[in-house]
Amino acid sequence: MSLRSSIRTLPLAVRVPAMVVILMVAVSGLISERVLDRLSTTQEIYLQRLASAYLDGVVASITPSVLREDSWEVFDGIERLKPSADDILPLETVVTGKNAIVLASSDPEARETLRPLDSSFAGQFNGTGVTIDPETRSGYVRRDITYQDQLIGAVYAVFDVSSLLRERQQILVTLLATNGLFTAFLGFVGFVAVRGMIRPMQVLETHMVEAAAGSPTPIADSEFPSTDNEAASVYRAYNALVRSGAEKQALARQLAEEEKLASLGRLASGMAHEINNPLGGLMNAVDTLRLHGDRRTVRESSIELIQRGLQGIREVVEAALAIYRPDRLARPLAEQDFADIRLLVRPELRRKRQRLDYRLEGRLETDPRWPAGPIRQAMLNLLLNAAAATPEDGRVGLCVTVTPQGLDISVSDEGAGMPQSARSILTDPKNREVPPDSGGLGLWIVREIADDLEASISLSSEPGSRSVIRLSIPRNTSEISNAA
Repeated sequence: MSLRSSIRTLPLAVRVPAMVVILMVAVSGLISERVLDRLSTTQEIYLQRLASAYLDGVVASITPSVLREDSWEVFDGIERLKPSADDILPLETVVTGKNAIVLASSDPEARETLRPLDSSFAGQFNGTGVTIDPETRSGYVRRDITYQDQLIGAVYAVFDVSSLLRERQQILVTLLATNGLFTAFLGFVGFVAVRGMIRPMQVLETHMVEAAAGSPTPIADSEFPSTDNEAASVYRAYNALVRSGAEKQALARQLAEEEKLASLGRLASGMAHEINNPLGGLMNAVDTLRLHGDRRTVRESSIELIQRGLQGIREVVEAALAIYRPDRLARPLAEQDFADIRLLVRPELRRKRQRLDYRLEGRLETDPRWPAGPIRQAMLNLLLNAAAATPEDGRVGLCVTVTPQGLDISVSDEGAGMPQSARSILTDPKNREVPPDSGGLGLWIVREIADDLEASISLSSEPGSRSVIRLSIPRNTSEISNAA
């Protein structure tokens, strides 16, 4: 008797569990491979983000020192920015000049200062991405240092990735143990599952048809099978999928908050200069008062200078707080909000030597249906996007028009035209998904705010020409959820 004939003579309660065991072994192997591959990808993304954050801080701190080729200041910057409370720490950081000469190293004995960087060490860095070497249990990442589009040096960082590799090993062991126990369990209960297999699938089919019709409902606890554990697992997964739709709005709010914080982070360095400039004048006025305070004219002029400087600092701080603090976002829109937005984007425009053309047409009356928070957030995102698209020495436009029908906000740039993916986020009614990466998130948030405000978005953009985005907010806006 052949093997196939022998298998066919076995009872169904034995054959089904045996087939389940065989299939589970194959599936668990495939799942384990995909999980480990996904874990490796996730770990590399995490390490890339961690390394990028560290290198961003290092590059921002030491760029002036690299320009001066001041090794001591570069070394001091490396030491100050070295984290100490993370599982993944930089083992070694090396900074080189534009001729691959070592300016500073966290391990001066291994990489001598003012010596050429050895090729064996540099060869372990592959482009700008993270390279993980399991043998040395280290991750290697390189970042170029540029100033005014000129390469002036590079930063080489070596990270300890022992914890990541150890986590991979632990998950592999856990997967093997879990899959092995689960496979054995299915083999044991397989004969019980045969009789009740059809009924659970019919229940699931009914609910899936309802979901396809647009009215998904969770499967009630009374419909859960008492003996079919596989079907119960599928039911729970289906219920989790149904509940995730209710959580989408919360995710949108969270992403909007993250984008707002990212926008403020991009403005932080420029705002520091806005505050630091009047502080210099204040310090000079204090020194003048200390030396010549007995003279009336000197005293009065110094006090006026101090007053103007403090007023400037207060304006910058209040503009930033009005964007960040939720208690200031529910009030109606006012003309001061446009002044705040211009103040917030000024550092970014100054960094690229750009000019903002602002125009307000009509009288802006206080209207509680035009909340300041979401509208400010939309304008800030659009202006930062326009500044990013506009080349240096270009112009960014902001035109606010108040009409009897509503409020029109137009933002223009002098870029090379908006790509189709960005146009789709703003204008395609079928495109409502969150962007898969950080690209286009700001425009997506603008679209969400426009939907909450019952506003319309129109776009004028052609390849190779300037773009104009117009946000039209009607006066009959209903109560909105604060998307910003």
